Amino acid sequence: MTDAATRAQQVLKDHRDSIDRLDAILIYTLGERFKHTQAVGKLKAEHDLPPSDPDREAKQIARLEDLANEASLDPEFAKKFLNFIIAEVIQHHKSHQS
Repeated sequence: MTDAATRAQQVLKDHRDSIDRLDAILIYTLGERFKHTQAVGKLKAEHDLPPSDPDREAKQIARLEDLANEASLDPEFAKKFLNFIIAEVIQHHKSHQS
């Protein structure tokens, strides 16, 4: 292997190591987020509140689109990602109301 190829392999490994650490952060962060949304779902069920809050959801989507722009992340991707999470949360909330 040439010196350039060896350096490229090391750079590739460094990027992949960073990606692996970030993936772990994402998973643990989502786990923490869902702990809180589960608690919200139980609270809503105990007080007969609706499982979804469209006004809050719209505000959250707008906020995350702004954050995505600041982070140089495609805001449409961020919106789709948050909509997926919101749909999961609503399903959890509905399950508490059964």
